[in-house]
Amino acid sequence: MSAHAESHPPVAHQSSRVDARTLGMFLFIASEIMLFGSFFTAYFFVRVGEGTPWPTPGHHLPIYVAGLNTIILVTSSFTMHWALQSIKRGNRSGLQAGLTLTFLLGLTFLLTQILEYARIGFAPYTDAFGTIFFCLTGLHGAHVFVGLTLLLAATVRAFRGHYSEKEHLGVEIPGIYWHFVDVMWIVVYTTVYIL
Repeated sequence: MSAHAESHPPVAHQSSRVDARTLGMFLFIASEIMLFGSFFTAYFFVRVGEGTPWPTPGHHLPIYVAGLNTIILVTSSFTMHWALQSIKRGNRSGLQAGLTLTFLLGLTFLLTQILEYARIGFAPYTDAFGTIFFCLTGLHGAHVFVGLTLLLAATVRAFRGHYSEKEHLGVEIPGIYWHFVDVMWIVVYTTVYIL
């Protein structure tokens, strides 16, 4: 046995074609879907099981503001995709612009959501409707905040030149999470505000 073989452990066996870090993000997202599922179960129990009118009489949901917020968040998915595709082609300025725009759009979404909370006219403790509304939208808002933190880290690294055509997992993994956040908002918006 050579001296080189004795000083280094063997290379870990990789049984999947998906990178372990990417697979980890997909598994994390699966657990988050289950978390959202429990909140949606409570929503459907209150609304369908108990026959509670939605929204409860006396409450008003700002459907158009939330709709505009939906457009903002969906647009941020396109800018995130643009950022990732840019670095895959070696376009650093496209990466930087895409990540910056994604972060700013996400921040706009979150600030608009906070403003909506301040003006909504009811609270989580008002009734079951208020509790479910704030739990579902607040859970999503917490995920947006986490996504913004990941995007900020990726953006700072992008401006420091950390990514290349071959090494861009630090953009891809936050992108996967961000797309999950966007899709989950579409489900929340459709369920809470539209149906």
